[in-house]
Amino acid sequence: MNVLKKTVLLALLLGALLIAIGVFLPATRTIERSIVIDAPQATVFALVNNPGQFSAWSPLPEIDPYVDMTVSGATRGEGSTFAWQGSIVGVGSRTITDSEPHSRVVSRLDIDGARRATSSIVLDTTDQGTSVRWIEFRDFGRNIIWRFNGPVMERMLGPEIELGLSNLKNYAENLPGADFAGLQIEEIEIAPMDIAFISASSVPTASAISTTLSQAYFRILSFINSEGLQIAGAPLSISRAYDGAELRFDVAIPVSGDFDAIALDDSGVLIGKTYGGPVLQAVHKGPYGQLATTHARIAAYIAANGITRNGDSWEAYVSDPTQIAEADLITLVYYPVTDMADAAQAR
Repeated sequence: MNVLKKTVLLALLLGALLIAIGVFLPATRTIERSIVIDAPQATVFALVNNPGQFSAWSPLPEIDPYVDMTVSGATRGEGSTFAWQGSIVGVGSRTITDSEPHSRVVSRLDIDGARRATSSIVLDTTDQGTSVRWIEFRDFGRNIIWRFNGPVMERMLGPEIELGLSNLKNYAENLPGADFAGLQIEEIEIAPMDIAFISASSVPTASAISTTLSQAYFRILSFINSEGLQIAGAPLSISRAYDGAELRFDVAIPVSGDFDAIALDDSGVLIGKTYGGPVLQAVHKGPYGQLATTHARIAAYIAANGITRNGDSWEAYVSDPTQIAEADLITLVYYPVTDMADAAQAR
């Protein structure tokens, strides 16, 4: 009996000691790691602001090979959620609550063991690239037992964050390097348009392309006038192929009218329709000769956001170069894409 009493007393004393220690343990814990990534800040921001891209660099699959990861809510930014379920990493979710382009992303974490948990990724531009700070915060509240998780977290969560940052660095540095910060781009739905068009080709120089476009537009305008059609939009150039030595594209003008009455002649002008559906629309302001730079920035935007293209891009020459200064010319650039909301759910 004395042995039993001593055992119970020892257990009570041990419990009291643990409670006393727990009372003085910190009720919160902050863990931070950082890295510098040789990539534009906008690119890194896109990767951490888009849950659909998390699987490309998240440390979870390396920690738990059979983890199941899903995306829900908004496509990116505030309201988008990344959830996981695995035998090693457990069950949890990360919902973006604050997104500040291109400098900060804050997420609410719903996990066991913390009354309030957040994850913040803070970005800054440096001479070496983009500085990334990953900060994990846990609030254990009044739960004494949970407070004992604090010291363990540093040993377990610290290496996990370091692995994630290393993966993020490797992934970001292998994406297209054009900086798309400041690019005017939006995701919209467009309807198909009737067009009169000519298939053309040119060597990839600004002067040769300009000459080809001018000649093709003259032929199309002559066709429109002869057939009694009406111009219904800005002139277009639809990319078709590029083999390194030659560009192939359709030169087009949107039209309306009685197409059944048209008797196609030997002008080479045809009647067709443009693509209709979801697109990225970017605004290029300035000389036509700088359009290649805008296309490179769009390509970088598409890669960083995990967007899938769905057809040939095209340009709409909104401004009249005979009336507008070259620096003020507006060209709209379109890239057909898959429905981004559906694509995000599938990842």
